Amino acid sequence: QVQLVESGGGLVQAGGSLRLSCAASGRTLDRYHMGWFRQAPGKEREFVATINWSGGSTTYADSVKGRFTISRDNAKNTVFLQMNSLKPEDTAVYYCGAVPTRLSALHTSAYYYAYWGQGTQVTVSS
Repeated sequence: QVQLVESGGGLVQAGGSLRLSCAASGRTLDRYHMGWFRQAPGKEREFVATINWSGGSTTYADSVKGRFTISRDNAKNTVFLQMNSLKPEDTAVYYCGAVPTRLSALHTSAYYYAYWGQGTQVTVSS
């Protein structure tokens, strides 16, 4: 099994930037396609971005396209989410998830993600 730990969340003003990290342990990250999801209070967990095992393919939610960038460094067992031009509606707990490579990549449904981190809070003030 892989263990995931997110970090990098915090409080930022609208228009600002944050970089989230998801560090993996237990197994090498190249065994997994990875994704970022978020959950605001009273709402369901929603897809943000996903990246395949090699980093060669990505998919984004329309709401973050052009503002967020997902990337990975398999040598460091870490996945990143660079968030620019943040908006108050981006406020949520952000989770990283892992999909084993025996499944196809670029899933936007949380159903396919077998492993999750504990989440990191992102708050964007207006």
